[in-house]
Amino acid sequence: GKEFCNAYTELNDPFEQRARFEEQVRQKAQGDDEAQDIDETFVDALEHGLPPTGGWGIGIDRLVMFLTNSTNIKEVLLFPAMKPIETGANMNIANPGPAGQV
Repeated sequence: GKEFCNAYTELNDPFEQRARFEEQVRQKAQGDDEAQDIDETFVDALEHGLPPTGGWGIGIDRLVMFLTNSTNIKEVLLFPAMKPIETGANMNIANPGPAGQV
């Protein structure tokens, strides 16, 4: 089978959302750089009531995979994600130099 899109529902329970935010705060205190602070404005909005919401989204890349009978998404990506060649103190993101230079 092939996956054309993903479907989702939104978390609209303010108590569960606050608990998840608090867990992220604990993770941030332990050094997790990706963990976020509590978004009080968002939790407040949830407390006022967010109706059940959901949706789905089809990516152009997946549609092109279907139309071209491709089996690997990398075959149809116009701009694939690239990882930095260097890491640490030698990495210069602002001025990476000529293409192909290592």
